[in-house]
Amino acid sequence: MIVTSEQVKTLREMTGAGFLDCKKTLEEMDGDINKAAELLRKKGLTQAIKKMSRLTKAGIIEAYIHHDRQVGVMLELSCETDFVARTPEFRDLAKDIALQITAMTPVYISRGDVPTEVIEKELAIYKAQAETEGRPPDVLEKIAHGKVENFYKNSCLLEQVFIKDNNKKIEDLIKEVIARTGENIIIKRFIRFKANEN
Repeated sequence: MIVTSEQVKTLREMTGAGFLDCKKTLEEMDGDINKAAELLRKKGLTQAIKKMSRLTKAGIIEAYIHHDRQVGVMLELSCETDFVARTPEFRDLAKDIALQITAMTPVYISRGDVPTEVIEKELAIYKAQAETEGRPPDVLEKIAHGKVENFYKNSCLLEQVFIKDNNKKIEDLIKEVIARTGENIIIKRFIRFKANEN
């Protein structure tokens, strides 16, 4: 099938993929732009996962102060090159993540950052709660582990649901930008300040 330059342009705008990738995928999908976009997204996220092991030596510091001047966030977002760090897409991602931190108060970046003793303490609390509620002993462990999963979703930034789109997590948002920019992107660190809070 012959693919027009208009179709390629439309697909590029939808996905951010390169010209040749768009052309080949459109040919593969018989000119169906929606199917081609879906396939490119799948390929992009697979490539994004592969890129997540690459070193990040560039990036930016993003600062956000809420309109009431009571909450502020500083975030270090890293990528592989200064070229990507200067792009509007990367800067918009940093702003979105800083806004997420302001609104959702994460404590850790990922579940790997949560100290073992914190998880053990949470498990003990959840088991005790389940016992108090009169749950059978054989399900206490399962209930406690289910609640720990919720703890991760609330406390770990990458696992939180994105405040602007509840169909994706922050981790998904970052992977999408990795797929479009072709570079690894990681959250190095963040700090959230609240007035009159220790």
